[in-house]
Amino acid sequence: MSNWILILCYIGIGYISLCAIFYFLQDYFFFRPEILPQNFEYVYPFPFDEVNFEMEDGGEINGLHFKIPNSKGVVFYLKGNSRSIKGWAKFAKDFVGKSYDFFMIDYRGFGKSSGRRTETTLFNDAQTVYKWLSTVYPEDKIIIYGRSLGSGIAARIASWNKPKMLILDSPYYSFLYQVKKYGFILPLKWLLRYHIRTDQFIKKVFCPIFIIHGTKDRLISFSQGKQLAELTKDRSELIPIENGGHNNLPDFAEYHEELYDILNDELRYEELKDVFLNKPSLVA
Repeated sequence: MSNWILILCYIGIGYISLCAIFYFLQDYFFFRPEILPQNFEYVYPFPFDEVNFEMEDGGEINGLHFKIPNSKGVVFYLKGNSRSIKGWAKFAKDFVGKSYDFFMIDYRGFGKSSGRRTETTLFNDAQTVYKWLSTVYPEDKIIIYGRSLGSGIAARIASWNKPKMLILDSPYYSFLYQVKKYGFILPLKWLLRYHIRTDQFIKKVFCPIFIIHGTKDRLISFSQGKQLAELTKDRSELIPIENGGHNNLPDFAEYHEELYDILNDELRYEELKDVFLNKPSLVA
């Protein structure tokens, strides 16, 4: 066997090994969970209830429900891919302070939530929680908010239901599109177990959509938020946060000003809603 054939064999074996490592360990690459003991007690400066959902396959989802008197509705917040709601729940203040109740869950394998995590269970778990929320609030009082990883899940849930609005914070065009940036040498179409096609889901969302994205986001490029806005320009508004990165949007006063207006400026909401309601082909 010539040296070239031997080299090619080694390269082939190395490539196949790399594909196998990626396939079996991708959850470790994409998710960075914080696991909490079941007896962990959450402590926050405003009232909340801890809620648990038992899924048909034996999985369990843990969530927190922050409530204020005379709220205008509820924000169902689907978080990013790191840690647990223990720390993420700090964002409740950004919404209860703007007159909304706030509900957040941990995905399977995060915090107190348990069970085998797949793309399907991510969607189905969030849908189960949304259906429960719709027994507590009218759908026109439910706002779905998806942040980073949660943006694709939020778009999927909004496409299945009729919430008041969908807010996407630092969203990706699709999970496949995002991962291609780093794993372009791999046959991702066949190896990737999480495709999360935000680009496809968002086309089936028929409520006002607000897309908030930092112009200097180096993890999920601003261009991806822009592309999603282009797909839904008849019913979406792209809100660039100048010089905002991926993890620091709440540090910008502009983010809070825009969020306040989105949640409380009924004229802004109604104008966007009227655009697609006046296009029969969009709501048929």
